[in-house]
Amino acid sequence: MVDLNLSINTDLGREILTGFIRSEITRVGMSRAVIGLSGGIDSALSCALAVEALGAENVLAVRMPYKASSQDSLDHAQLLIDQLGSQSKTIEITDMVEPLFKLDSNISRMRMGNIMARERMIILYDQSEVFKGLVIGTSNKTEILLGYSTMYGDSASAMNPIGDLYKTQVRQLSRAMDIPSPVIDKAPSADLWKGQTDEDELGFMYKDVDKLLYLLIDQRYSPQEAIDEGFGEEFVNAVTTRIRRNQFKRMMPPIAKISNRTIGYDFLYLRDWGT
Repeated sequence: MVDLNLSINTDLGREILTGFIRSEITRVGMSRAVIGLSGGIDSALSCALAVEALGAENVLAVRMPYKASSQDSLDHAQLLIDQLGSQSKTIEITDMVEPLFKLDSNISRMRMGNIMARERMIILYDQSEVFKGLVIGTSNKTEILLGYSTMYGDSASAMNPIGDLYKTQVRQLSRAMDIPSPVIDKAPSADLWKGQTDEDELGFMYKDVDKLLYLLIDQRYSPQEAIDEGFGEEFVNAVTTRIRRNQFKRMMPPIAKISNRTIGYDFLYLRDWGT
């Protein structure tokens, strides 16, 4: 069976990702960053990388609880804020989203979750103007490939330092960067309702899907070759279907081409300005 070791060189990864944040922010003439800090491992890692790249005084961590949010999420976010010494702010979203929820007595959990994710991104981009910093993304490679995000919600950002790290690798780098253990060890959750976990919603464990995604994406295995390596056919088909179905979430909105110089096709700034 093919080697499925997803371990990364954490020292090198740390150096590359902090350099990425620093260069992407300074190249546009800025020096600060804003991050939505949920109390989960992904946002914790992005925040720690940003602090290391820019300095604690230049990073604003924003907690945005809803009335049903877990107290643990707030407490775990505060653990990281205290450890890193970053700037911080807490903005409750309940009064912002409840009026929309009340317009439909049959509103689903999915719709509520999407509304909350997009409201939080409204807040982050508003705070980015106040703080004069760019919004840092917090979605990992596993989530991006599976489409486990809300468009213009948690998937929105000016840059994403952890988007090429599988969840397994996020955990590795988080340990290397001394992220508080309660953040690393708890079950991943978007904290949208009591008892909600990512793995329950997805229907499989991150440790299993990361190995399959590594074969399909990084090693370019076909679905059948992955099955031949011992992965269940139903599991492989479910994952490949999710990858294909959610391709639109990984792209900028396509523009219909009718000219010789179409944005995103022929006109590719910055290259077109010689920079």
